[in-house]
Amino acid sequence: ETTGLYPDSDEFIQIAAVRLRAGCLCPAENFFSFARPRQRISSFITSYTGISNDDVRDAPQPEEVLCGFARWAGASTLIAHNGLRFDGKFLAATCRRHSLPTREAQCIDSIHISKMLFGNTRGTGHSLDHVKSRLGLRDTSLRRHDARGDVDLLGRAVEEMSRRLCLDPSFNGVPRHATLLPW
Repeated sequence: ETTGLYPDSDEFIQIAAVRLRAGCLCPAENFFSFARPRQRISSFITSYTGISNDDVRDAPQPEEVLCGFARWAGASTLIAHNGLRFDGKFLAATCRRHSLPTREAQCIDSIHISKMLFGNTRGTGHSLDHVKSRLGLRDTSLRRHDARGDVDLLGRAVEEMSRRLCLDPSFNGVPRHATLLPW
């Protein structure tokens, strides 16, 4: 979750991830952290994400969180929904903004997996909410637009889409792109 839509001027305020091994979720292998941005979180972002300035008051700054996330991720391929156009750009911008030494990380945008399963006909939505509905996934107690809730939903969606598409554990045939992570 971020303070806004622009990687060059906004910062992330929360990161969550869960590991997939051989196409199966490993809920015990997860990463989560709030991040304290240098700007205040707007009331709009708080109403959208549920994350307030109080939530991040004692959190580490985004570049510290990103370094911890990079250590946790290791050489794994990252999967993010709209990761090509959003998440990856925030990761790279954070590295550049803070002059962090970087490495390339391979990423899969789960929108590509959705398009493989549901098609790309004009008007076919591939938002996470559309995917959730098409797959018949249930809500959990975790809030949407909170990184923990979104990563829980995304993990379950990727697991189910992978099963339906009979993808191999390495997601061969799914397009990849690169982003930057700190060393």
